[in-house]
Amino acid sequence: MIRLALSALSLALAAAAVPPASAAPTDCPDKFVGGAAPDVVNPKLLPRTQPLCFSAFAILHSGAVRTSLWSAEHLTREGVRRARETSRVNTFHADPRLPAADRSELADYARSGYDRGHLAPSGDMPDPAAQEESFSLANMIPQDPSLNRGLWEGIESAVRNMASRNGELYVVTGPIYRGSEVKALRGRVLVPTHVFKAVYDPRTGRSGAYLVANAAGTDWKGVAITELAALSGIDVFPALPASAKNAAMKLPDPTSHGFDRGVAQRNGESILGRTAEWLARKVIRSW
Repeated sequence: MIRLALSALSLALAAAAVPPASAAPTDCPDKFVGGAAPDVVNPKLLPRTQPLCFSAFAILHSGAVRTSLWSAEHLTREGVRRARETSRVNTFHADPRLPAADRSELADYARSGYDRGHLAPSGDMPDPAAQEESFSLANMIPQDPSLNRGLWEGIESAVRNMASRNGELYVVTGPIYRGSEVKALRGRVLVPTHVFKAVYDPRTGRSGAYLVANAAGTDWKGVAITELAALSGIDVFPALPASAKNAAMKLPDPTSHGFDRGVAQRNGESILGRTAEWLARKVIRSW
């Protein structure tokens, strides 16, 4: 494990951009609210980015951090039903559409202590072909194992249940890099400090995002899309009016067979009264 100073990250992000991708976000507008892909509002994140379309999701990959900055999905009730009938087969693989110097490899994650954590979850994929695509390393971030297999699994399940109940959701998931230094796997793949999952419900016109530290624990915070943009540098739903992004909807508690809902945090208010401690430790001090 190597730690990179923030200045080194800034230099990496300022490197020359690769040629335009063969599949631009506009090639799969059905994944985005109003057909508009997430907007990277922090220009430092833009160099060496490459958008890619998959059958069930879209991503914007960054060669500077060697993960994607976001994944976008349009979840439907029928898609979730089909996903529940699709068996998972782990077939992690490097994405050949990305330049070798810009993509992550299986060796980067080996014995790193981090999981290959899905952005667009395998559990959302409606058929075997889509699931195979979801195991592209372009759709992965280095994720704390306890988070990936516990709270984060619960968040993914809650979002699927919400899509099934309400009929459809637009979902954008991504990493956040905050603080004076970040870790890197083999000096190549940057480790996010936080992870978000944003949702928009067309039925109600409301939106919000789950925000968690990339660490073991059960605390999460619900934030508005405008607050998420300030933290991440990405406007995940640029087609929405400000009125739909300035207030966070009430998000469902994470639900999973492996997650203890009794200690879940509800939209920033911990059931165990740990909100002040979490905010001081994870937000104010780090951000």
